[in-house]
Amino acid sequence: MRALLLVLVSLAVSAPAFAAPAAGAMDGAGMGGQVTKLLLGLLLVVGLIFLLAWLLRRVQHLGPRDAQAIKLISTRSLGPRDRLVLVQVGGEQILLGMSPGRITPLHVLKEPVMLPDAEPASPEFAQRLMELLGKDNKDKR
Repeated sequence: MRALLLVLVSLAVSAPAFAAPAAGAMDGAGMGGQVTKLLLGLLLVVGLIFLLAWLLRRVQHLGPRDAQAIKLISTRSLGPRDRLVLVQVGGEQILLGMSPGRITPLHVLKEPVMLPDAEPASPEFAQRLMELLGKDNKDKR
């Protein structure tokens, strides 16, 4: 991608050197044509960059979905920098203690912990949040 960009830039820089100078290139129509060519070239290069970025994202996502060997089951904060983490590796679940610069296995569970699926936020929470946001907007006026 970098090599393609360098080739495009070098072509854009060297293109005016190969163009034959037109009679009256300094008049309004000549300048307008040059500005139009410049803008179209710029749009072409920017569009090509977006196209290549889109293709790169598509190619990266072609791998199998959800093929992770390690899954994060749950996490619990113990303090500002310490936490407990439950991970699943294959069929085993391991409880890990995490602190800055250190990860310690605490326990390997004999039976996997099954967690219920997360429930969506209750309507009461949404209503309370809207009340609080509305109250803040009234105070600002």
